[in-house]
Formats: sequence, C-alpha cells, structure tokens
Amino acid sequence: MPYRNRFDAVLFDLDGTLIETAPDLCSALNHTLGQAGREGVQLDQVRHMIGDGARTMLRLGLEATGEEPSDAEIEKWFHVLLDYYWDHVADESFVFPGALTALETMAAAGLKLAVCTNKPVAMSNRLFEKLAIDHHFGAVLGGDSLAVRKPDAGHILGTLEAIGVPAERAVMIGDSANDLNAARNAGIPVVLVTFGYTTVPVQELAADALIDHFDQLLPALSSLA
Repeated sequence: MPYRNRFDAVLFDLDGTLIETAPDLCSALNHTLGQAGREGVQLDQVRHMIGDGARTMLRLGLEATGEEPSDAEIEKWFHVLLDYYWDHVADESFVFPGALTALETMAAAGLKLAVCTNKPVAMSNRLFEKLAIDHHFGAVLGGDSLAVRKPDAGHILGTLEAIGVPAERAVMIGDSANDLNAARNAGIPVVLVTFGYTTVPVQELAADALIDHFDQLLPALSSLA
C-alpha cells in the first residue's frame, strides 16, 4: 500500500464525486422553477450548474429559463428550493460504483476520511445519513461551515484541521476546477473523477491523476506516492 506511506488523509468533494446527486437537484430546481412560473430544465443542463452552491444553481436555472433574476428573487426562491430538496435529498441519489469499497479499504488501512463540499453542511449530513454512509467520515465541512469555501484554500485547511492531519499528508478527490484550485491553493495533490459535474472538461484541468471509476482510486493514490 504505497499510498499509506504518503497520505494520512483523503478529502472528498460530494456532488458528482462521491454521490450522483444531479437527479434530485434537478427535481428540486424544476419544482422551484415551476413555482416561479418558469419552464423546467434538463438533467444534462443541471450537471453543469452544480458545484458553486445552491444559490448559483438556482440563478443559472432562472437565467436559462427567462430573464436574469434579481438578488431578491433569488433569495425568495432559494428557500423554496432548499425546503423541497431537504424532503427529497435522496430520492434518486446514489453512491458512485466502487466508492464504498474504496472508503472501506482506505479506512482499514488507517487513513482518515473527510468531506469538503460547497453543499450546505446540514444538507450534506442529511444525505449521508439517508444513504447510510455518514459513519465513514471523520469530518464534513460544507460551504457554510467556514467564512470561506472552495476554491479558497481555507476550506481544505479547515477540513484537515478538523481531523488533525497536516496538508503535506493529504490528498483531495474531486470533479471540478473548484476542487483542483482549492487543492492547489492548499498545496496538496488532487485526483479528479471524469464522471462528475464540471463546466471545464477535467482532462483540461491538469490534475495529478484522473480516474474513470473508483476501482482506480487506490492505484492512482499509489502512483502519487
């Protein structure tokens, strides 16, 4: 296990990295757009709206279906979106294939696992509990956990502080430029998945490694070691 000699902690993004959440996010967005008198959007569109938080997803959804919304309109419909999503957070969401095995293998090897996501922390924890995977993580820091969030280095460094691991002993797993830039800003290596949610193809982001399936994660970490 060469990766165990190199790393003490593995941090994960949530949406599009650990969990396929786009179907439930799409449903919540379309419910909100309907309440606002707008047409709905397609799932493939929503995959490119995720990553910067629910407000950004809502704004992009409103922009895609009509006039550009005001800040007041976004705040009005934001709470509608969150209330609906809270009740339907795991209707269709699922853990990506191979992720649970990878988590269990790394934990058995003594690695600390944590989540660094721009998703609100209460919503993140609710999703993990619904999918019965919350016990895998020593810490979950959401976009509202600190004064900063990805791509700011402080989000990653704050997550590492919560599990007591220095940056030089950690690696980030994500799916987007936010994850890559946060990792670079924090001075840690980053592995990106090719099946997540991104506006820029991950092949163009110069990650330290790319994986097409979680079966490839441990070999990728060993290659970094």
